[in-house]
Amino acid sequence: MKRLVKLLISLVVWTTGSLLRLARRLFAADPGAEAVVLYYHAIKPRQRMAFARQLDLARRYAKPWRLDLPPQTSTGRYVAVTFDDGFLSVVEHALPELRKRDFPFTVFFPTGSWGQRPSWIRNPAHSSWEERVLSREELRTFAADPLVTIGSHSITHPNFLQLDSTTAAKEFAESKRELETVLGKEVGFFSFPHGAHNEDLVRQARDVGYQRVFTVEPFVTDPSSPGLVVGRVLADPDDWPIEFHLKLRGAYKWMAKHRHGRAQ
Repeated sequence: MKRLVKLLISLVVWTTGSLLRLARRLFAADPGAEAVVLYYHAIKPRQRMAFARQLDLARRYAKPWRLDLPPQTSTGRYVAVTFDDGFLSVVEHALPELRKRDFPFTVFFPTGSWGQRPSWIRNPAHSSWEERVLSREELRTFAADPLVTIGSHSITHPNFLQLDSTTAAKEFAESKRELETVLGKEVGFFSFPHGAHNEDLVRQARDVGYQRVFTVEPFVTDPSSPGLVVGRVLADPDDWPIEFHLKLRGAYKWMAKHRHGRAQ
């Protein structure tokens, strides 16, 4: 029921937004550009075809946006695809479908579980209990694909709101340093585990050297000027088709609790 209520509210948001966009076009106002950044976790074998259908829909609706590059134009709709946790299932089941469609994507990687089951998942009933995080060598090979951008997802995947400043600084800096050593290039993106963040943590991430940080707040982004903090919309291959349609259209933005401006 909770899922259905969210969908119905999002449908109202989308309808209202569509009417406003139509009004702007009628008055020749520049609509600008907008982007929705999706985030996934694992892609299981049974989900591969559903994930492929979502990619096809995303390409029909919007232009793929590679997050480390500016958008192609200053107008229109864009969509970016990201994955948290660095799971092997993304390589096995998502990467082939992304390659078929020349669809760029970003993976946020935790450096404390190389080649192992995710250490932060302690409940055997969790849907990702049997997932495995890539090894260093696997990540190095994976990251060589021109479609892939790698960001940090901390060391131990903690709730940053529960950390003291010193421990948070270690999670930010050492994960960045290790990924850069493995990949031989700069890592400029960070995704907060569990989406747990506040303004102080955002500033701390910036001071460590991250150019952009990603949350789980589902707000729509201006891809031509995204700022330091970028919100994302949770996507899953098991989403109902209408759910995914509305997520692509930014209709779940009403659920965002925090809005961040650009870094000062």
